[in-house]
Amino acid sequence: MPFLDEPFIAALGDYQHEHTRAWSRTAQSYGGFLFVFPQYNWGYPAVLKNALDYLYREWRDKPASFITYGTRGGTKAAEQFTEVLHGLRMRVLDHVEAVITGDDIDGHWQLKDLDATFGSVVPTLAAIDSQMSQALHDTPTTPR
Repeated sequence: MPFLDEPFIAALGDYQHEHTRAWSRTAQSYGGFLFVFPQYNWGYPAVLKNALDYLYREWRDKPASFITYGTRGGTKAAEQFTEVLHGLRMRVLDHVEAVITGDDIDGHWQLKDLDATFGSVVPTLAAIDSQMSQALHDTPTTPR
């Protein structure tokens, strides 16, 4: 998507561009979201923020979880992202901060041992799966 180019705020839902209307239809078609992104320079990628900012009502009340990754796991990105999800009125579930260091990747930037790298977060991923299933089952019936 191009850098946010809508003339009106997303909360109005008055999308002028077809790429925004298409993105709106896509987001509306999902009951919940699992975002996966790296931490770069203590934050999350600008393209992800841009994609979120295009819409507003489409995110409301939908459950959301995320997996951050980086050499320190993505704590700073997770903090920022959580605030944005709350601002979008999403139902924020648990999340994972995966530490991936140079020792975890080979010369082609591929993970050497998936179990060694992610084994410690499997219980949290299982909890997120359960939370997401429950959240999708318990779709709010009244506006928040």
